[in-house]
This record gives sequence, C-alpha cells and structure tokens, in this order.
Amino acid sequence: MRGGSGAGREAAAPAGAGAGPGGAVLPRAGVAAGAGREEVPGDGVRRKPVLACSVLGAMIVALDGTVLTVVQPALQRDLGASFAQAQWTSTGYLIAVASLLVFAGRLGDRYGHRRVFAVGALGFALASAGTGLASGVGWVIALRVAQGVFGALLQPATLGMLRAAYPPDRLGMPIAVRTSAIGLAAAAGPVAGGALATELGWRSVFFLSVVPAVVIGVLALVVRVPEPPREGPPPGLDPAGAVLLAVTLACLVYTLVGVADSGRTAVTALGAGGAVLGAAVFLRHERRAASPLIPPRLIGSAAVGPALGILVAASAAMFGTLFVGTYFLQDVLELDPLHSAVRALPLAVMMIVSAPCAAVLLRRYGPRRTVTAAMAVLALGVLALSRLDQASGPVAVGGGFLLVGAGFGTVMVAATAVVVRHAPVAGAGVAGGLQQTAMNVGPTLGIAAATTLMTALAGHAHGTGPHWTDGAFLAAMGPTLTALAAVAALGAAAGTRLPARAAGRAAGTGATAAPGPPDAPGGG
Repeated sequence: MRGGSGAGREAAAPAGAGAGPGGAVLPRAGVAAGAGREEVPGDGVRRKPVLACSVLGAMIVALDGTVLTVVQPALQRDLGASFAQAQWTSTGYLIAVASLLVFAGRLGDRYGHRRVFAVGALGFALASAGTGLASGVGWVIALRVAQGVFGALLQPATLGMLRAAYPPDRLGMPIAVRTSAIGLAAAAGPVAGGALATELGWRSVFFLSVVPAVVIGVLALVVRVPEPPREGPPPGLDPAGAVLLAVTLACLVYTLVGVADSGRTAVTALGAGGAVLGAAVFLRHERRAASPLIPPRLIGSAAVGPALGILVAASAAMFGTLFVGTYFLQDVLELDPLHSAVRALPLAVMMIVSAPCAAVLLRRYGPRRTVTAAMAVLALGVLALSRLDQASGPVAVGGGFLLVGAGFGTVMVAATAVVVRHAPVAGAGVAGGLQQTAMNVGPTLGIAAATTLMTALAGHAHGTGPHWTDGAFLAAMGPTLTALAAVAALGAAAGTRLPARAAGRAAGTGATAAPGPPDAPGGG
C-alpha cells in the first residue's frame, strides 16, 4: 500500500487525464472533463485514520462473536437460563445483523459512511456495556439484538470507507490488513474470553470491546476525511425493499439456525416458506422500484454476483468443516477445549499470513486465477480432514487446517476486493452490506448442512441418540466433509467467471484505470 504524496500524484489521476503544469489534472484529448470517470481522492486524503477505523471495527465485531461462545455455559448457569435462552443470545444477534446489513450500507451511501460508522461503533459500545450489566437473560437477549443492529451499521461502513478513500488498484492491501485483523481476533477471542471469564467472570468479556469501540467512534467523528464528490442526487432509501429483505434474511437465518439446532420441524419449515415468499416479493418490488435497495447494475454484475457466491461457498465450507472438526477433536480424540484449539490454530495463523499474500497474488495474477487456486486449496484441506481417524496425529490434523486457513484467507481478500472494486463509490455501502451478508449466511448454511448430514448419516448407520460412538461419528464425518469439499469445488468453478485481471494501471501511463460499469466483464 502506497501513500498518496509526491510520486503518487499521477497514480491518483483518473483514467483519461494527464498532469498539467503544477500537477493540475487535465483531461486528455478526446475525453470530456468529468465524463465517464470515477473521482478518486488525491494526495490530501488522510487514509490512515480510515484504515485504523476499518480494521479496528472489523476486529471488534469478530472478537465479540468468538468470546461469547466461550462464556455461554457460565452465562447460562449464572442467570438460571435454559439452553434455548442461552442460544438466543447468539441467534438474536445473528438475525439482527444479517437482516439489516444491506439497508445499513444504503444508509452509509446516502448519509456518509463515517457518520453511520460512528453511530454503529458508539451504539455497539453502549449495548456491550449494557449486556455486561444485565440482570437477567431477557435483558441479555434484548441487548444482544441491539448489538446486532449497531453491528449491522458498523460492518458495511468498514468497507464503504475504504472504497471511498482508496482508488480501486490500491484496495487490495487495505482489505488484506482488515482480513488479517479478523483472523487475529478470531484466534485471540477464545483465549482472551476464557482468561477473562476465569478470572473476572463472564460479564467481563462484554466490556472488552467498549473502550476500543468508543475510541474509533469518536475518531470517525473527529477526523474528517474528504470523500469523492457525489455524482447526481443521493440514492433513495427504499424502506419497503429494506423491510422485505430484512424479513427474508431473518426467516432464512432463523430456518438455518433451527435446522442446525433441532432438525426439520414445522417451525423451520414455516421459516423456509417465509424466506422463499419474502424473496419472491422482494425481487418483484425491486424490479418496479424507482430507487431499488440493491442497484441492478451491481447485483447483476458479471463480477460481483460470482464473487458473492464464492464468499458464501467458501465460508460455508470452512465453518461447516470447523464445526465438525471441533467435535472430532473433543469427542473422538478426547482433547480438552484448549488443546483442541491449539490443534486447529494453523487455520487462524494461515488466515493472518495469507491475507497480505493474497493482495500480492491479486495484483500479479488477477482475481480469476487467485480465487480459483485458493478455492482448490480450501477444498483440498477439507478433503484432507475428511480422512482423519482416531490414529491421526498433530501433523495430519494441523496440515488439514493449515490448507483450509490458507485457502479461505486468500479467497476472503480476493473475492471481497472484487465486490468492493466493482462497486461505484456511491454504492460502496450496499456492496459492503452484500459482502457482509454473504459472510453471515455462508457460515450458517455450512453449519446447518453439516449438522443435517451428520445426523442423517450417523443416525441411519448406527441408530439415533444424543451421543454417537467414535465409529458412528467417523462414518458420518467422511461423507459430510466430502460434501463440504464439493461446495468449495463449486466455488472454484465460479472463480472462472471472475475478471482475469484486477483493476490496475492504464497501460503505458501512471494513471489509475477507472473501473468500467459494474456489469462490464473483465473490468477488474
């Protein structure tokens, strides 16, 4: 990532423009000033505060999700809650986040990502502190839902601010830094949460993110970073479309969580029907809306659609595999939570390491080859884990998780870069919301699929019951992980539809090539 001073002036000039006397940007012959180009911030833009807010905001959300899983049993015991109530501390948050991400992105596009980010960060801090002080499980669930609402405001803005501050050809490394930070938070969360809960109690973990969230919220309000001038009127909010999409996604997430928890029931079937009906009504509304929530040029893009599908496939394969793998480590190999986390640590480490490498690969080889190869590595890692048994040692287990982490970390950076690069600055928030929605739906889908397959295969072969024998578990684990590897392989096939090269520099000039319309194939 290069700074925006001195030699960076030409690189910041829009495509079709040349440097005039004194560094002024002049239109080239035959190119009308302001026609068909994207305004990119110049050297005066202070990008470091933007990057800091984006990275820390993403880390806070990732850390909050991982520490909760460690303290849920203690929370349940202390508050006298049922297992279902304890689960709703996670489910309520997930439904709130997933259902509002795209609308939150549209709010950022209309009112400014910096403002929406600040509201999200400060609200997230307030809800976190309230959760730590809650007197009963009902308050915990309600405040977790509030956390989800503010988290939905925060997450798309972390990408929207980057898109507004960085020209397309320099987005790779900031996104890589953000992804590495998410991997670091995911690795540190269980350890930090366990240590805090052991020494200070479960309530302490909810105060972990309060100070950082307040700091970045205030920073976003105080530090004013110029954004590119808006072309045309601000986008409409489309409240009807927002409600329809929220209902659809809430029904979908509720159904997937219900399948993972209790299998197919009348309630989950009703949720699935609601999701299908909501999707149909939403699509009909969007075709007729004057200012649709999701711009057709964005979702219909030759690059954005496949990239979102790849993110769903990659996250479903990875989280479904991690879900099954965790049970294998603790139930079959009989490792305690700490030692099982150590065995799976190569996954998080490779996510941290592969993210900056992915930015380099993306620039050198382009999205198509980078994503296709990374999805193949992810599929290979899942297949390697599908062959584990009671005799498998740390090398075999760690090697499989290493491949999964390397593939997933690379895909996350490359596919996210494609989504954000192909979005116009005016639609960066919606693009960020779609990316975050894919990253919320994919894991839920993967865990639901893994649970359904494991239950069906182990129960069919060895009888039903709350606990399976090692033989029953291993008999189901192989086919289940093979199916998840097939999902990753489908993502690799979808990778062939991505642009062959990333948004880069115009040949023979130092100017940044402005991206073509979002539906232009190969626009990088």
